[in-house]
Amino acid sequence: MTYVIGIDLGTTNCSVAYADADGDGAITALPIDQVTAPGVVEARTSLPSFALLATEHEISRESIALPWNPKPRIAVGAFARDRGSELPHRLVASAKSWLSYTGVDRTAQILPWRPTAEQADDGGMRLSPVAASGCYLAHIREAWNQHHPDAPLDEQEIYLTVPASFDAVARDLTVRAADEAGLGDVTLLEEPQAAFYAWLAHSGDDWRDNLGPGDVVLVCDVGGGTTDFSLIGVRDDGSGNLELERSAVGDHILLGGDNMDLALAYGVIGRMGAKGKKLEPMQRRALIHACRRAKEELLSADAPEQVKVSILGSGSKLIGGTIRAEVLRSDVETLLLDGFFPTCDKDARTQERKAVGLKELGLPYAHDPAVTRHLAEFLSRNGQQPTAILWNGGVMKGELLRERVGDTVAGWYGGERRRSLGGTNLDLAVSHGAAYYGLVRRGKGIRIRGGTARSYYIGVETAMPAIPGFDPPVNALCVAPVGMEEGSDVALPDEELGLVVGETATFRFFATTHRKDDAPGAVIDPDEAELVELDPVETRLPPGAAVQVGEVVPVSLLSKVTEVGTLELWCVARDNPDSRWKLEYSVRDDG
Repeated sequence: MTYVIGIDLGTTNCSVAYADADGDGAITALPIDQVTAPGVVEARTSLPSFALLATEHEISRESIALPWNPKPRIAVGAFARDRGSELPHRLVASAKSWLSYTGVDRTAQILPWRPTAEQADDGGMRLSPVAASGCYLAHIREAWNQHHPDAPLDEQEIYLTVPASFDAVARDLTVRAADEAGLGDVTLLEEPQAAFYAWLAHSGDDWRDNLGPGDVVLVCDVGGGTTDFSLIGVRDDGSGNLELERSAVGDHILLGGDNMDLALAYGVIGRMGAKGKKLEPMQRRALIHACRRAKEELLSADAPEQVKVSILGSGSKLIGGTIRAEVLRSDVETLLLDGFFPTCDKDARTQERKAVGLKELGLPYAHDPAVTRHLAEFLSRNGQQPTAILWNGGVMKGELLRERVGDTVAGWYGGERRRSLGGTNLDLAVSHGAAYYGLVRRGKGIRIRGGTARSYYIGVETAMPAIPGFDPPVNALCVAPVGMEEGSDVALPDEELGLVVGETATFRFFATTHRKDDAPGAVIDPDEAELVELDPVETRLPPGAAVQVGEVVPVSLLSKVTEVGTLELWCVARDNPDSRWKLEYSVRDDG
């Protein structure tokens, strides 16, 4: 049996959903076996994205045994998250955010990240952001194989989600993590699109009763580490049928539940300071992790007035020096609601603070914590007025937060509330939608269109004798016509092309919105056609075992526009189809 599988590799939680590729379209959440307490293994529908790298003296390996590993070195999931609040220096968290941060070597063993004041090496294990992400995916692979021994995960059709704003390097590193985890080939899909696909799956044919031509859906996705906005439009295809098209994607905003945990922790620290209590750096980090759990409880429907948290003492007072405090429901209203979701005008812009000359390395969190100002800027930049809102991300489970965003957006457009598209489980929507997308690819559902806004071309140097003072002319070869849909590929007609490998070379790209009739493989003069030249790609393509450095390899071309908005141009050796090289270019940048 073949399954289509959606995996949400989240900043704070992972989830998996699947469907029989040839079945009736029913989508099921995978119960993920994990340690929840010492010696206790339970199956839960989400796997917290935390890895605990404790020593044998801190946690015995037998106490974190799994059905497939009696003595694991690393604890992953619920127990890692909960016990890690007491051992913050051993806890890997927010690996996904580090995966997208260009300021560090994302393949280096830098996690758990420690501020400058805590950089002393205690001999503990460290992981790279790639390895940490691979650790969660490897756990998912084992859990899947435990439940489906006759259908190994690496033999299934897998759709792995990433933030819409991940750049090409972060996406490649995500694929690398999946490969190291033994998942085999994966297809990447944007998280906001996956969330919308989940709503389509939930609505069935009734989705047309909620949306009509001219509607614009705002996908407001605020998760543990990032905030993502997307717009999806509804239009009539001219024959009475409705089509969906993703029309705008927001920037990568490192702002989410992690920031809110920190804000709550500082609120607690402020009250403790007023009572003369002071926390050590390690205790502060433990408090931040404790506030994560308190936040989730205080944002629930029947939230208590306060949630008690405790932080272990340090040194010889480890137990006796335990500090107890409370996180208050009023903290949610003041620190979270007014701090992260303030009411603002629709022409509001994000606020930048003056940078300090020297600063510690760390995640580049957004300077402005106001999600609503980021949203106002996104909508203003794209010039579209949403008529409906689809919520996604764990943070948006909070009814108070949804109401604040809904009221703020309504104030921007005459006071009328936007329709709220509900019915999905915000914890599982992304994985559920990714699995549904796999069915859509097989013709079993509604597809969101997102064709390229321009035609794209690559420069091909013509063959001619050398002339002093003159470079050979360059023709433009069409590799992606305007409107080429994401997720589609095309083999270009045979051309006598040679690829330079083993040395640094420059690849020139061109684009235009005017030439709508150029087919893949069309060759034109870029000057006469008035193409716009884009930023070149300068790279060294590895020669491979059987190719000499600087050799010109005869190749054919295959172009693909991926689900995450990247033009992949594959150069395939004519005499050895297994030898291939990839060039990438973003087709989301319309600037």
